[in-house]
Amino acid sequence: MTGRRPGDSGTREAILAAAKEGFGTQGYAATSLRSVARAAGVDPSLVTHYFGGKDGLFEAALELPMEPGALVTGLLQGAVGTLGERVVRTFLLVWDSTPGQGPMLAMLRSAVSHDDSAAKLRELLLRVLLRPLALGAGGDDPDRRAALVASQVVGLAMTRYVLKLEPIASAHPDQLAPVMGKTLQRYLTGPL
Repeated sequence: MTGRRPGDSGTREAILAAAKEGFGTQGYAATSLRSVARAAGVDPSLVTHYFGGKDGLFEAALELPMEPGALVTGLLQGAVGTLGERVVRTFLLVWDSTPGQGPMLAMLRSAVSHDDSAAKLRELLLRVLLRPLALGAGGDDPDRRAALVASQVVGLAMTRYVLKLEPIASAHPDQLAPVMGKTLQRYLTGPL
């Protein structure tokens, strides 16, 4: 019998596993579709078939626990006066619950030295997450507010996950959210 065997071949999963490893160890810029295909033992056209390209592959490898739009909607469902605290708590819970934090951590590290990675992180943070959040909070100048919030969450990620600066690195989200949430709250709803 020739041809594709019936059922799931595991090809998509093998590609995704190779992508997670590549993005996690080499970063976004240094990981190519060809290198992922080679590591997965498949033809590069299959990577494109399953994921559409490098951006789609990267987004799948990030393994966000929920769709970003749903995350923003969920954050905006509570009282606007406690939004900053919810943002910090949710940010930490998402990062802490991502196994190994590989691709997300690689994107953060890569953004420091690679323009492509910085653009990808900017896109995810500002356009997809923080600008919609700032708009939903109802304040004026949502672009400025989103950038201010980004300064805090990226700083928190660098401090906690890259530099591993104590006591921030080991602090429970319930310890950090009330303190940092006040600053984010001001950025989201307070006077600028």
